[in-house]
Amino acid sequence: MLLFAADGLCQSGAEIYHSACAACHGSDGKGAPARLVGFDTPLPDFTKCSFSTSEPDADWQSIVRRGGLARGMSRNMPAFGEALSLDAIDSVIAYLRGFCASRSWPPGNLNLPRALVTEKAFPENEAFVTTSVPTDIADRVNTRFVYERRLGARMQYEVVVPFNVVEFPGGWNRGLGDVELGAKRVVFDNPRRGTIASAGLEATFPTGKETEGLGNRLTVVEPFGTVTQMLPRQFFIHGQVGMEFPVNVDAALNEVFWRAAGGRTFVSGGSGRAWSPMVELVARREIEFGERVRLDVLPELHVTLSRRQHIMASGGISIPLTLRTRSPIVMGSLLWDWAQGGLFSGW
Repeated sequence: MLLFAADGLCQSGAEIYHSACAACHGSDGKGAPARLVGFDTPLPDFTKCSFSTSEPDADWQSIVRRGGLARGMSRNMPAFGEALSLDAIDSVIAYLRGFCASRSWPPGNLNLPRALVTEKAFPENEAFVTTSVPTDIADRVNTRFVYERRLGARMQYEVVVPFNVVEFPGGWNRGLGDVELGAKRVVFDNPRRGTIASAGLEATFPTGKETEGLGNRLTVVEPFGTVTQMLPRQFFIHGQVGMEFPVNVDAALNEVFWRAAGGRTFVSGGSGRAWSPMVELVARREIEFGERVRLDVLPELHVTLSRRQHIMASGGISIPLTLRTRSPIVMGSLLWDWAQGGLFSGW
């Protein structure tokens, strides 16, 4: 495909790359040696699929247009916004993506912002902490530390370590809650249609002391499916369905849950901080005759904090729509996409 650069010359993405980028990034996409480029900053290896497929095109466009400093990267990456048209930049990025020889890796454009409750389908390398507090009587603060790590092209595992603070007869109890382990795998992705779907399994173990209000005695197995769909004009939706099966207590009831989150991403100045307002609907019901659905609506806002977009904060309030004797719950989260850089880098 031939495209016009800003100077009016008609060039393909490959031609632009080899004339403007290969001197530093190498003709094979692996990066030229430091002795040739004249600086010691490590250059990315575009043939490494875990790097070249993980983030959306928008992040790469910002770096090519405005230079490395625009996204908290090295100043050695120059800006090409005046030399290349937007179409030419997109063509170069498409060529860069092609250095990944495997088509098993879902493209980064399907990596959309995470909701507070609804699981997304894209596998990630992330760590985040979430906190929830009821609004009527602040007698409990639940905090979850979550670590996610990608395994190859389509798998991910996660470890969830809760730390709970509970007002109990005799004072406040603090300690470990019920630990969770989980895994998910991408089962379908269609970049043209903007669709990705995954299946997963989680297990919760009774590590928190039930006598102190920090956990319960249930070992719970939770199979689930989740789908993410891109929509026009930067809109997107996440959907998730699953069931919970307690396996160590015969009297405990099974539950079914379903969740949906929809939102849109706005980017300040076209390449700055990303804002993603969302609304979630979160429902669950015990599988027992006569039980009612517990349905909540959760408006929330997500915003990237670092220039590299790898540190994000979010907050919202879960409001009951059914069984309104339940109180609203304030929720907040701080996320670190650790594969994109350290906590204190990229600012």
